[in-house]
Formats: sequence, C-alpha cells, structure tokens
Amino acid sequence: MSVQERKERERASRERLIVATARELAEQQGWDAVTTRRLAERIEYSQPVLYSHFRGKREIIGAVALEGATEMAAALRAAASGADGRRTRVAALAHAYLEFAQRNPAVYDALFQLDGGLAFAREDTPEPLKDAFAALLETLGEVAGEGVHPALFTELFWSALHGLATLTRAGRLLPEGAEQRLDLLVERLAVL
Repeated sequence: MSVQERKERERASRERLIVATARELAEQQGWDAVTTRRLAERIEYSQPVLYSHFRGKREIIGAVALEGATEMAAALRAAASGADGRRTRVAALAHAYLEFAQRNPAVYDALFQLDGGLAFAREDTPEPLKDAFAALLETLGEVAGEGVHPALFTELFWSALHGLATLTRAGRLLPEGAEQRLDLLVERLAVL
C-alpha cells in the first residue's frame, strides 16, 4: 500500500468517525449538543482536523442525512420486498418509514428538518436522497391510480407519512390511534 493510499484510508476512517460520533451525540442529546468543540473532544482530534473534513456543523448534518437516506432506502426496500400483495407492500412500506423515523429521530431531523446544505427535488440532488425517494416510488408507483403521475402520488403519500411521523413524535396525535391512521391512509390514498 502506498503512502497516499494509507493517508486516504485514514482520512476516510476519520470522516466516518466524525459522522458516527455526531450522529450518536445527536441521538443522545439532540442536534444542539453537536458542536465542533464537543466532537473534537469526543473523537480526540483537534478542531482544525474536523474542519479539514467538514466546513462546519451544516456539512456534518448533511453527511448524517446522506448516511440516513441510504439506511432508510434499504429499510423501505426490505419491508416492501418481504410482503405479498400490493396492499401489504404499501402497509409494510408505511410501517417501515414510521419505524425508521421513530428509531432514528436525529437522523430523521437531519434528513427532513435541518439544513444540511443538500438539494432536494433537483438535478443536483445527491444520489442517496434520490435513492430513498426511489425506494418509496417503487412500491407507491404501483398504487397511484390511473391517470395519476406515480412520482406526484409518491410525494403526496410521503408527505402524509412525514406528517404522521412528526406529529406523533411531537405528541400531537394520540398513540392508540396509530394503526387506524395508517390503515386509513393506505386504504383511502392508494388504489389497491
């Protein structure tokens, strides 16, 4: 292995450590607790080393979001592929989405609530974000209905899921109605 290859591997390793540490800290204490000073202390590198990887917290949030989008896409595809029939696939996808949001609140915030400097719904949208949307579209496109653009339907269904995730997390919805809300969403919005 050349010196250059070793340095590149060390750099990539440090970057993964920074992202993992930021994510862990955000999940434990919230994004306000994630500062370059605290990250530098936790990973035992200086702040200038952190800044050699990321220009600041915004870029770190973006890196966490991209990692989370990859994980979300995998979870959505796994849930949908393990279900038989269109209704069951849509319900499994919806459950997987809401479970991901509940299990990973800081990652979910990085994806959809915070400014990570990422472009959404544009040509320059990063591939992991496009892939997460594609994971939704693969299942939801089948149930959009005749004459309805599959991507537009997917955006609407995703918006409903996002609303359920954020309102539930904020304590604005009664927990005992969660299954009925999801069943109603699937039954009324999807053409099954």
